[in-house]
Amino acid sequence: MQYLRKPEWLQIKINNNSDSFEVRDILKKYNLNTVCEEANCPNRIECFNKKIATFIILGKVCTRNCTFCNVKKGTVKNINPLEPDNIAAAVKELGIKHIVITSVTRDDIPDGGAGHFAKVINAVKKNSDAVTDVLTDALTIEVLIPDFLGSESSLKKIVDTKPDVINHNVETGPGLYPFVRPNADYIRSLELLKKIKQMDSSIFTKSGIMLGLGEKDKEIINVLFDLKNIGCDFITIGQYLAPSKEHHAVIKYYHPKEFEYFKSVSVKMGIKSVASGPFVRSSYNAKQMLDD
Repeated sequence: MQYLRKPEWLQIKINNNSDSFEVRDILKKYNLNTVCEEANCPNRIECFNKKIATFIILGKVCTRNCTFCNVKKGTVKNINPLEPDNIAAAVKELGIKHIVITSVTRDDIPDGGAGHFAKVINAVKKNSDAVTDVLTDALTIEVLIPDFLGSESSLKKIVDTKPDVINHNVETGPGLYPFVRPNADYIRSLELLKKIKQMDSSIFTKSGIMLGLGEKDKEIINVLFDLKNIGCDFITIGQYLAPSKEHHAVIKYYHPKEFEYFKSVSVKMGIKSVASGPFVRSSYNAKQMLDD
């Protein structure tokens, strides 16, 4: 297969500063993982420089085999019982005001790891309440969750902790699922987002899609319409970048103007907030979407 050369608008200038190294030191101190590093996110240096990180829980190994993802697949390990308190301590030490927590998919666990998600959220809230006063902005919490194989009881464990935002990415249109997300289900993902609102309408819902996997413009618009139809509040649209030649190939690099077009389509549909651009990722500038 012939691989596409990255266009000039996808070139990144890396500039580490002292805050970036401080973040790495704190992550190492508390034995924590980030999706920034595990997924080789193109924005990780920028976010670390701002003392922001997206924590990934339930280990570093995923039980699924999505062909676009850089997270390791294989034999999973036991969950670290200290992880909730360690994340809470790191959030306090870094001074994070909006935390994003995601995870690998753990289909090997009866509840998919939802109970552990809840422990992390509650630990972060407890630690935040202990240091928050009237002069301090309250911490906001966003979680990016797997589909839990459609389990309502697992989803309810997370909804009951009342995070500010619950994100679940559909990633692409249903036609590409057999090639990109073979163990996932498009309708199941939409239903999960819909159920969040049914369980607690005060929680913001969020989803994201990648462009460049081989989809057509009509398919992209259909996905945006589906997300609007189930009441999704926030949408992120970004360029797929293949982590290696062993992953799903990039079929197209979209121009920034095309991202603007899809954003305008989403806004016209009535989506509350849309982030669309080549380097947009699920948790990139996440607090800004909540503040808008």
